[in-house]
Amino acid sequence: MINATNQNSNRPHQEQQKNADVIDLGKLLGLLLDSKWLIVCVTTIFAVIGIAYALLATPIYKADALLQVETKNTGMSALVGDMGDMFSAESSATTEVEIIKSRMILGQTVDQLNLTIQATPIYWPVIGKGLARLQNESASIVITRFQAPESNVDQSFILQVDDNQLGSFSIIDEDDNKIVSGLVGEALDKNGYSLFVQHLDAPNGSKFNISKRSKLDAIQWLQENLSVSERGKQTGILSLSFSGENKAQIEKILNDISQYYFLQNVKRDSAEAEQSLAFLNKHLPSIKSELTTAEDTLNAYRQKNESVDLGLEAKSTLETMVELESQLNELTFKESEISQRFTKDHPAYKSLLDKRKVLLGEKKRLNAQITKLPKTQRAVLRMTRDVEVNQQIYIQLLNKVQELSILKAGTVGNVRILDKAQSYTNAVKPKKPLIVVLATLLGGMLSVAFVLLKAAFHRGVENPTEIEALGLPVYASIPKSDWQEKLDAKFKRKKHPNSIANILAEANPADLSVEALRGLRTSLHFAMMEAKNNVVMISGPAPGIGKSFVSINFAAVIAKTGQKVLLIDADMRKGHLNKRFGLEAEKGLSDILSGQLAFAEVTKDSKIENLDVVTRGKTPPNPSELLMHGRFAEFIDWASKEYDLILIDTPPVLAVTDPSIVGALAGTSLMVGRFDQTTVKEVEVALHRFDMAGIEIKGFILNAVEKKASSSYGYGYYNYSYKSDKAE
Repeated sequence: MINATNQNSNRPHQEQQKNADVIDLGKLLGLLLDSKWLIVCVTTIFAVIGIAYALLATPIYKADALLQVETKNTGMSALVGDMGDMFSAESSATTEVEIIKSRMILGQTVDQLNLTIQATPIYWPVIGKGLARLQNESASIVITRFQAPESNVDQSFILQVDDNQLGSFSIIDEDDNKIVSGLVGEALDKNGYSLFVQHLDAPNGSKFNISKRSKLDAIQWLQENLSVSERGKQTGILSLSFSGENKAQIEKILNDISQYYFLQNVKRDSAEAEQSLAFLNKHLPSIKSELTTAEDTLNAYRQKNESVDLGLEAKSTLETMVELESQLNELTFKESEISQRFTKDHPAYKSLLDKRKVLLGEKKRLNAQITKLPKTQRAVLRMTRDVEVNQQIYIQLLNKVQELSILKAGTVGNVRILDKAQSYTNAVKPKKPLIVVLATLLGGMLSVAFVLLKAAFHRGVENPTEIEALGLPVYASIPKSDWQEKLDAKFKRKKHPNSIANILAEANPADLSVEALRGLRTSLHFAMMEAKNNVVMISGPAPGIGKSFVSINFAAVIAKTGQKVLLIDADMRKGHLNKRFGLEAEKGLSDILSGQLAFAEVTKDSKIENLDVVTRGKTPPNPSELLMHGRFAEFIDWASKEYDLILIDTPPVLAVTDPSIVGALAGTSLMVGRFDQTTVKEVEVALHRFDMAGIEIKGFILNAVEKKASSSYGYGYYNYSYKSDKAE
C-alpha cells in the first residue's frame, strides 16, 4: 500500500490544476445525484407552497361588454347641408377610450354604486381569507350610505355582527367597545354616524373594516381595473373589461359605465341640435319683422305710383339678386356655426370666406347693373328684392327649425351597446396550474443552483490523489460508518456515558472503518521503522474532521494486537476523549505539566485490554506554555519506556500552535482530513505550518469517505480488504 501511495505522490501538481480547469459533466451530474434528496425536498417544499398559494389566493374574475361607435352625423352637419361632409368626422377609437376612462364617466359610476364606501371582512392574516373561502364561510355586506364624525373622517371603523338572524350590528372601537348599534335595512343616524346597511350575510361575531375613500381614489381604482380596446383596426367596436373579486359587482360596474357612456353620447348629440335650434329661433323674429316691413314698404310704393310693373330684364335681375342674397344669408348661418368649432385659419373657414367674397363681388356687379334702370323700376326692384329675399330666408329658417326639432326628438347617438356585461365562469387569476409548475421549477432551479454553488465555493478533498499531488502520501482512507452515527446518537442522548460500547472498534469490529484502521496499522508499522521513537502525533488542519475518532479507534485496534498503547489527549482546551471512555477529565495532562501529579498517577485504565488513557486534566489558562515545559518531554520519555506505542491527539494546527510543539517530540506525525470538508488549501497551509516548525508529516488519513456519484473513488478497496481478511 505504501508503494502505491508513493507512486501516486509522484504525479505532478500541474496535472491536477489542468484537470481542475476542465468542466466534468459527469461530475456535475454526480453532484446532483449526491444531493438528490436535498433537491427533491426543496422542490417539494416549493411545489407545496405553490399549491397552497393557488388554493388560498383570492380568485380574480373578469367581466366584459361590447360597444359600437358609428359614424357621427350631428345637427351641425344637417344644418350646413352641402358642406356636411367637411364637418362630419368619425371619432377615433383612442378618443372614445379616453372618454370612457374619463372622470366624467367613471365619476357617475362611483356615485351611482357608492364606490367611495369600502367594507371588507376581517380574516386571519395571509391565509384567513383563503381558508374562509374554501370552507364556504365567506362574509358579505352592502353599505349604501356611510358618514363618520368629522373628527374621525379619515379613520377606518370596525362593524361587528351581533345577531345575523335579527340583522343587528354594532360599530366598535379598537378595544371592542360598542360605539353605536343598528339594524340591517334601517337608517342609523346617531353620535355623528350616518349609516345604512342594505345587506348583511355573515356569522355572528364577524367583523368588517369600514372606511370611506375620496371620489378621486375610487375613480383611480376603476381606471386601474378597467380595460378598453378596439377590436380590429378601425372597426369602431370597443371591448370593455373589468376585473375584480366579486362577480356581481364587476358586472354592475361595467354595465353602469357602458350605460353612462351611451347616455352622455346621446346627450351630446341632442345638445348640439338644441344649440343650433336656439340660434335659429333667436333670428326668426327679426327676419319676420324685416319681411313685414319690406312688404308694407313695397305695397305703399305701388299704391303711390299706381302699380309699377317690372320689365323682363328687371325681373331677371331680381331673380338673380334674390338667389344671391339667399346664398349670402345661408353662408352667414354657416359661419355662425363654424365659428363655434374652428378658427378663421382653418381651411373650412377660409373656404367659406372665399365663397362669400365671390358672392359679394357678384352682388356688386348686379347693383351696378341696376343703377342703369329707370328710377321707378329701380325702387320697385329694390323693394321687391327685399320682400322676396326676406320671405325666402324666413321660409328656409322655418324649415330648419322643423328639421332640428325632429332631429332633437329622434336623437339616438352614434353609440350602441352590443353586449351587456357578463362575467366569466372561471377566474382569470391566479393561473393555478401555471403557479404550481413555476413554483416547482423555481424550487428545482434554486436547489440545483445551491448545490452547484456550494460545490464551486467549497471544494473539499474527494480523492486521495488530490492530497498525493501535494507530495503527501495517503496512509488510509476511512469510509464513513453508519454504525458510528448510531453510536454518536446514543452518546448524545446520554448525559454521562460510562461504557466503551460507544467506541466503534469495540461495538462493531467488523465495520469497514475499523478494517481501514487495521490497514493504517500495517502502514504505520513500516513508516515507524526509521522513526526516532514510538510516539505518534495525530493532528489536523481544522476542528470537526474526526481526528479524535481516528485516535480512539486506532489506539483500540493496535491494542488488540497485544501492544501496550497509551492514548494522550493533548487538547487541553476542548479535549473530550475522556467522555468516550467514561472517564473524568481531571487528573490528566495539565496536572502533570503543572507538577501537581506524578507520571504514573495520570494514566487511567480504558477498560480495553492493553490501552491506557491520559485525559486532558483541568483546563489551564496557558496550554501552549505548559507543553513547552521540560516536564512534557520527560513525560514522553517515561511513557516511551513504559508503552509500546504512544498516540497523542492534538488540537487543529491552524487554530493553535500546540501541534507544532508536540510534533517536535514525536517520531511520527500524521495528519487527518475529512472527506468533502477539508480543502486542499487547508492541507497546504497546515503542511507549511509544520514545515516552519521543522516537523515532517509522514502521511495523511482521509476520514469519513462517502460513496458519491460525483467522485470516482469508491469502497472497492475496503470491500476487497474485508473479504480477504475473512477468507484468512
